Amino acid sequence: MMSSGYTTIDSQNVSGSVPAVSGPDHVAVKFAGFADSNLQTFPPSGTQGKISGGYRPPVDADDSFSKPAGHSSEEPQPTGWFKTFTVGTYKPYFDVDTADVLERIKDSLFPFKGNFSEKTADNPDLYGPFWICTTLIFVAAAICTVVTYVVHKLQKKEWDYDINLVTWSAGLFYGYVTVVPLGLYIILKYFSAPSGLVQLWCLYGYSLFVFIPASCLSIVPVEIFRWVVAGIAGFMSAAFVSLNLRNHIRAAGESWFLIVAAIFVLQLALAVVLKVYFFTVTVGK
Repeated sequence: MMSSGYTTIDSQNVSGSVPAVSGPDHVAVKFAGFADSNLQTFPPSGTQGKISGGYRPPVDADDSFSKPAGHSSEEPQPTGWFKTFTVGTYKPYFDVDTADVLERIKDSLFPFKGNFSEKTADNPDLYGPFWICTTLIFVAAAICTVVTYVVHKLQKKEWDYDINLVTWSAGLFYGYVTVVPLGLYIILKYFSAPSGLVQLWCLYGYSLFVFIPASCLSIVPVEIFRWVVAGIAGFMSAAFVSLNLRNHIRAAGESWFLIVAAIFVLQLALAVVLKVYFFTVTVGK
């Protein structure tokens, strides 16, 4: 019926067609462009998509948004004083682990070794000082609250919580550990015996650790005991700072002794302020 409409196509004249089978036991199939390809590798070495140097995966369509043409992938970094206000400037000073911080805390409790500055000269950190100072702020405020509460209740007096304790504590310790090292840095620079500012912040930050256990011991309701604890803590902190700076400050000439004495007195004054303001309880009528 419809078969009369078909014509015979000569397979020998059609490019890319499958040749006739030459025998019952032999099958040969050939595709244009893949005759010499190695099927163990991708892409085949004989294809037109071969790229010198190896296979390159297709570019993601979203790459055009993440890497605009003609622009570098790296943002320009600020220079000069503008670097001071970038996070990357301070990142190396927080690159410490728990073992480093604990080792430095232990050194601060043995002030007469006097080798803290040498051990931290190459890698001073601000992580330990920040958390030591923050912990001291809340410990001092909390212990002071407990002490005043107990005293008022024992004497059957009305007690009110003073929220300003945290504020004053933060101002005292954050201010001290920031301003005093900065002032010392300027003085040493004036006497041509400069020291690194970050190293001074590190030294003063760890010097405050001894006041944390001292504050906890001040919960004992014996006034003379509190003064003894404050005096020992102040002496240990002052000795830690002054002995670690003594050898360095000697380069300032004849004035080195006055500088060390001023450092020692300031640390003792901090201990006195801590005792008088936080752990001297007065009960009103």
